[in-house]
Amino acid sequence: MDVVYDLVVVIHLLGMAALVGGFFAVFSSPTAGPLMVWGARTQLVTGLVLAGLGEAVDSLDKVPDHNKLGLKLLVAIAVLAFVEVARVREKKGGHEPGMVSAAGWLAVLNVVVAAGWN
Repeated sequence: MDVVYDLVVVIHLLGMAALVGGFFAVFSSPTAGPLMVWGARTQLVTGLVLAGLGEAVDSLDKVPDHNKLGLKLLVAIAVLAFVEVARVREKKGGHEPGMVSAAGWLAVLNVVVAAGWN
């Protein structure tokens, strides 16, 4: 089970890299490209899987902090919502730099919470 958990962690980190890297790649004129959209989707799904695995498997020796997970879940949902709405509006010819910036900075906040909250 440790191998499955570690594999999901790697996928989670790749999603984070896609989301935050995609944001900084378009920082000067923010657009919600497919890299950010798929990164946000990956983050939410793999984060839920990691939380479930952490709760379900005692052998992992990982005791999840429910407050931290709750905060990260709320931020991840907001990030995904901003990115999805911005992407749909951009496909219709609009430009939503505020939503993309909000999603990017919230994603950075999620990384800070993940790394700093012990």
